[in-house]
Amino acid sequence: MFKYLKNDLPASIVVFFVALPLCLGIALASGAPLFSGLIAGIVGGIVVGAISGSQIGVSGPAAGLAAIVLVTIGTLGSWENFLLAVVLGGVIQLVFGFLKAGIIGYYFPSSVIKGMLTGIGIIIILKQIPHFFGYDADPEGDFAFFQVDGENTFSEILQTFNNISPGATLIAVIGLTILILWSNVLSKKGKFFQLVQGPLVAVVVGIIFYNLTKDSELWGISSNHLVSVPVPEDASSFLAQFSFPNFGAIGNPQIWITAFTIALVASLETLLCVEATDKLDPEKRVTPTNRELLAQGTGNIVSGLIGGLPITQVIVRSSANIQSGGRTKASAIIHGFFLLISVILIPRLLNMIPLSVLAAILFIVGYKLAKPTLFKTMYDLGWKQFVPFVVTVLGIIFTDLLVGIGLGLGVGIIVILIKSYQNSHFLHIEDKSNGKHKIKMTLAEEVTFFNKGAILKELDSLPRDTYLELDVRKTRYLDNDIIEILDDFAFKAKERNIDIHLISERGMVENPPSFIEFFKLRPKSA
Repeated sequence: MFKYLKNDLPASIVVFFVALPLCLGIALASGAPLFSGLIAGIVGGIVVGAISGSQIGVSGPAAGLAAIVLVTIGTLGSWENFLLAVVLGGVIQLVFGFLKAGIIGYYFPSSVIKGMLTGIGIIIILKQIPHFFGYDADPEGDFAFFQVDGENTFSEILQTFNNISPGATLIAVIGLTILILWSNVLSKKGKFFQLVQGPLVAVVVGIIFYNLTKDSELWGISSNHLVSVPVPEDASSFLAQFSFPNFGAIGNPQIWITAFTIALVASLETLLCVEATDKLDPEKRVTPTNRELLAQGTGNIVSGLIGGLPITQVIVRSSANIQSGGRTKASAIIHGFFLLISVILIPRLLNMIPLSVLAAILFIVGYKLAKPTLFKTMYDLGWKQFVPFVVTVLGIIFTDLLVGIGLGLGVGIIVILIKSYQNSHFLHIEDKSNGKHKIKMTLAEEVTFFNKGAILKELDSLPRDTYLELDVRKTRYLDNDIIEILDDFAFKAKERNIDIHLISERGMVENPPSFIEFFKLRPKSA
């Protein structure tokens, strides 16, 4: 796990700076104690990170659960009753894992997952514009269109231009300039600039700027534009911030309803995030989804037992980890320790970090998730990919994550039903070994994303030193998801000494360098 520490340590610092305001902001948006968000971030990093099979996913308090938490704390009567629901939700997630419910994650089409990543990227940018200019009426981590401060995403931006803070804006611009120069110019100048990450430099400059200008009426940054970590006076006041569940209320039906809701929503968000992070992973690793449910369940049990918010795997932190060069789960675990150590030892220093600098860091994260070129790429793939993609993006921007995903999935299913024909078999495997590892796989006439899980399982189960004949001569419609799976498999096949013999109407190809490029040349079917 520590083989790539030189990559994982700098990435963990970036994830720490991204996670810190989100942990606090999501707690504030949830109507929960601020420290509960930090507890969830620490547990998500250390506990879930250690158990999870995901190498680059990062877990913590989820923005998608903030509205549920806000409503149910009042409904259940006390924070301690809600913590019991979190613990029970974790237990239910363990049951989901043991029942192998993680396979649900394979039934979301690639276009919807890419739409989810792009939509979240756009939302990050839109939501950070007010913080960038020093207007912090809405807390960090409120990603819903209709906000907890009574505004919506776009009206909040309009309000910002009447409430610009000169000091916060100036240091945000300086921080953004540092980040762009660091990634595009300085990182190519030497190992020092690769080891020390731009976000760390931007944050240090932000702290220095705050201290130099705090007495200035024009350029000073007021406390409500800074990170706000609870500062305990001594060890006993620090321990007093932890809360414990009220197990005496376990017979309350409302608590069980809340627990099941938390388990269901948290599991769905996690599985969606797993699919998304696996797509972003440069090494194309596949996360075991059932193990992820077990890890998340364990994390929610621990978080609930000591006073933390519910946990899911989170795409904002995970994508920041990947973009910063994180290679293994060590980065997620180390970021959890950074959160723990910092809130104990340096809470006052953390409270000197301008939120506008952290907004600049999140701008970069959002842009890398929602690059404009992706829209053209999806358009070029045809309307069957583009329409679900755009619906998902718009749904996330104008509603919230789960509603947007649901709309995209609904459109994706309709598109598939329009284009699909009845077919009882989507693949046929024939062992022609005669003592040799020679396997023939014949794809059927119609192969859609519904078949993704089964095909992925069959390819992953192929033994080393196999000669695979892949026959696509009868295939008239091959979903883009399946092409991506084949392309990822070709990447991993080299390590397992698997040779691929592709048989198509255009001839036979040995170990095609790119399935995506090969199938672009296919004649378009009706």
